[in-house]
Amino acid sequence: MSMAGGGFSKLPGGSVVVALTLPSPLGEQGYVRVLVHAANRARALTRLRNLGLRAVYLRGQTAPPTPDEITAVLHHPDGLIWRTAPDDAAELWHPMRALFREVRAA
Repeated sequence: MSMAGGGFSKLPGGSVVVALTLPSPLGEQGYVRVLVHAANRARALTRLRNLGLRAVYLRGQTAPPTPDEITAVLHHPDGLIWRTAPDDAAELWHPMRALFREVRAA
């Protein structure tokens, strides 16, 4: 799974929010935007790899998280959310477990 774009923002408390745009694992054309809140970039990527997204890398700062995305991930209890990309303002953010539930159902 190659990365289509991503970036990160360091928060005042020292933690980071990493945003990645990845090919959709749902078997359909398109991409998903994944947001991860973690202590550092390495830990954020480790969280994704532990979920089965093994070949996820953050190279560059081509698409860092927007302020709205940062707010969304900080208010989610898991700190790990996704939605289809390009962003559709009508679509809500989903917990990461919902993405893998959809992958298993497909």
